[in-house]
Amino acid sequence: MESVLESLDWVVLGIYFLALIAIAVWVVLQKNKNTEDYFLAGRNVGWFVIGASIFASNIGSEHVVGLAGTGFASGTPMAHYELHAWIVLLLGWLFLPFYMRSGAFTMPEFLEKRFDSRSRWFLSLFSLVAYVLTKVSVTIYAGGIVVSELLGIPFWYGAIGIVIFTGIYTVVGGMKAVIYTETLQTVILIAGSLIITYLGLQEVGGWGQLQETVRSVSPDHFNMWRPMNDPDFPWTGLLFGGTIVGVWYWCTDQYIVQRTLAANNIKIGRRGAIFGAYLKLLPILIFLIPGIIAFALSIQNPEIFGVEKADRAFPMLVKTLLPVGLKGLVAGGLMAALMSSLASVFNSCSTIFTIDIYKKLKPKKTEKELLTVGKIATGIIVVLGILWIPIMEKIGGGVMYQYLQNVQSYIAPPVTAVFLLGIIWKRVNSKAAITTLLAGLVLLILRLGSEIYYQPQISGGQEISGALYAFATINFAHMAIFMFIFSVILCVSVSLATRAPNYETIKGLAFGTLTPEQKLENKNSFDKIDVVLSVVLIILVIFVLTYFSN
Repeated sequence: MESVLESLDWVVLGIYFLALIAIAVWVVLQKNKNTEDYFLAGRNVGWFVIGASIFASNIGSEHVVGLAGTGFASGTPMAHYELHAWIVLLLGWLFLPFYMRSGAFTMPEFLEKRFDSRSRWFLSLFSLVAYVLTKVSVTIYAGGIVVSELLGIPFWYGAIGIVIFTGIYTVVGGMKAVIYTETLQTVILIAGSLIITYLGLQEVGGWGQLQETVRSVSPDHFNMWRPMNDPDFPWTGLLFGGTIVGVWYWCTDQYIVQRTLAANNIKIGRRGAIFGAYLKLLPILIFLIPGIIAFALSIQNPEIFGVEKADRAFPMLVKTLLPVGLKGLVAGGLMAALMSSLASVFNSCSTIFTIDIYKKLKPKKTEKELLTVGKIATGIIVVLGILWIPIMEKIGGGVMYQYLQNVQSYIAPPVTAVFLLGIIWKRVNSKAAITTLLAGLVLLILRLGSEIYYQPQISGGQEISGALYAFATINFAHMAIFMFIFSVILCVSVSLATRAPNYETIKGLAFGTLTPEQKLENKNSFDKIDVVLSVVLIILVIFVLTYFSN
């Protein structure tokens, strides 16, 4: 396998890695004094760094490869997921004040403060298993493909090399190392991808020519709104089902929320979320559009720009469009996407394990011992992720991305329902929370089990009568809507059928329990500029939704 990089690219790549190492060393020299330093960067991080870190955590190499691949293969429907920028605003305006008021390190810890320890145990164990099976292994797998493609080395060397490099700086530096290296990675990734979009548009002949070329072959390519009965992208599923998954991912998942909890106060945390929301709009421009550009170029000039598989669209643009030197920088950016996602997962896993599981079992342990456990936990998760790769390889690349979307659509509804209802309605009690979470787990197992059982018939296009087959074949995004409605009804019914919670113990953790001081603090936690920027972002989202509607 031959590397696509030349000697100047290698020099640029080398400088980039040295810069990363320098940041990690600077963080290590500052010493992590306690768990707050290690897991939440001492709760002293600025809004710019928080926003950049939210974006970098979200954009993994599977995102870069997968989103450009989707743009190439099916056009703009997946842009619905990127327009979840407005949900990042929801994190800053609705959820974050309650999280910060609770003083919680983790999302399971917040559930314990709002409900009881059963919900905390459930979410801790559930999150850890879900992280290792989805985020860790998928990111390592996609990253191995990217690294081997760009550097011309075997898949395993690429995957394991990058995991070990990321693992070392995450273990040694903790959250601070993760957050500050992610800021550099965000800048590099955005700059490199913008250059690709610009050069690609020039090569195609401009925006108008791009639309003309693509529509001549695929008239629906620029339409985000597919019919309700579309087998892959029904608009109802993407808009409503996608929103349920979005609230779970952006507002209740340790992986993202941990970034905002590293702020000193609500105002800085919210500003970080607003900045992260603006960055979240970028993937449409820097990944999805390049995928469509690759599609147009492969129509115009298949000899030079031909792509065997949709997922190769972005690496093909890197190889063919970028001058020497820039290739190295963008290769660094792609690896950065992989490393920042991995580092975030490693850090979130070790936070949940140390704070929610180990500290609960051994409450008398000192801060120093907890730090050591956090580092060992990160190391074990690195190893588990690597051991899972051969199984991921068997599942296969194209199916893997779909499998990820499916599983997230079944994990999200009960968790979203419990967090959302728990914050907006003080009457929700601990019995309702744990019942909803457990019922959601049963539904998740039933749905995945029936999908696996009927896999031969589903992939062979056979129709079978029967309730279980119908249950197994509901579109995954529609399934998220049904599961969410079920979870909300169950949570509300159990709450009303059982005793109300003690409102004294949950003061400040739900609307209706806020003290006058807390209400005043809320009022003083934002300026006019925060409101204006949030409104402008929502207008931008509506503009994109209407622009791609034909």
